Amino acid sequence: MDWSNFIKAIPSMGALGALFAGGLAYASVKFSVKEDPKKESINEALPGIDCGACGYPGCASYADAIVNEGAEIDLCQPGGQEVKEEIAEVMGLETGGSSVEKVAQLMCQGDREATVYQADYHGIASCNAINMEESIKSCPYGCLGFGDCIEVCPFDAIYMNDKGLPEIDLEACTACGKCVEECPRDIIEIVASTQEVTAKCKSILEGSKVSKVCENGCIACTLCEQNCPVDAITMENNLPVINDETCIDCGKCVEVCPTDSMVELPLESPEEEGDTEAEAEEESQGDEIVITEDCVGCGACETACPVDAIAKIEDDQYEIDQDKCVQCEKCISQCPVDAIEYQ
Repeated sequence: MDWSNFIKAIPSMGALGALFAGGLAYASVKFSVKEDPKKESINEALPGIDCGACGYPGCASYADAIVNEGAEIDLCQPGGQEVKEEIAEVMGLETGGSSVEKVAQLMCQGDREATVYQADYHGIASCNAINMEESIKSCPYGCLGFGDCIEVCPFDAIYMNDKGLPEIDLEACTACGKCVEECPRDIIEIVASTQEVTAKCKSILEGSKVSKVCENGCIACTLCEQNCPVDAITMENNLPVINDETCIDCGKCVEVCPTDSMVELPLESPEEEGDTEAEAEEESQGDEIVITEDCVGCGACETACPVDAIAKIEDDQYEIDQDKCVQCEKCISQCPVDAIEYQ
């Protein structure tokens, strides 16, 4: 085989290669799109788990949206306040105070003791699979208990308790929303960690029907609505809706609920050390809130009381009507001289 032609072509092919390479190098510089270095800095600050809780496909997309579209800087739930502050520093913005942390909560108490499975199921062990079958569980709105939410949680923050309901570890939960998206019955919600009361039931059945399918379900008796001292509860579709702006977290609704479907949040994971001491201290506080002799008569407590349980008596002193008081402790927090306490 005659190689002379190939040998003669090597210099020309090399020259063409160099020419094309030079052209590409020039084009990459001439026509390059300059990226804002802020985008890379923000992307590095984000957790990098691409959970999508911010509403964007991934962390890189969210970083791009912040820099180029003016997206809010507090949408990253897993990153929380720390990431928000880092992004604010990169963007030269004020953080505007601490963000309210959020957690996921299962809005159902229909465990295997409160509800029953009405038929044997031998199919795929998945909530999404069993949800396609009719009348498997007595409550058509309750948790199915196969743990699809557990499987999708990227932080191992959900586990199955001994009664067949998913439990959420509030310390590990980042409110990424993966469990919310996966639940076929839409009974997992992202709530503010500061929320103290809620109705843990999503059944819109009439009360008489609810009582037949779940012992812990809301029966729409309206006792919570009737007993709320600040009218923060209204009934919609046989379920109580709490106005968070009006609610004073007094707990009256929880006390009067006959089925215990109204509960106090957060429902903590198994007790940690120190909980017993905190409970003992709370019990030792006393049963009533009273105004002591240290009162200076400023009236801040009367203004703060949401149920008009405080009134002025002689010598600019104030007194609490124990029949009206709901122990929301608003007066305690507002007193400038610490003259209000439990006794």
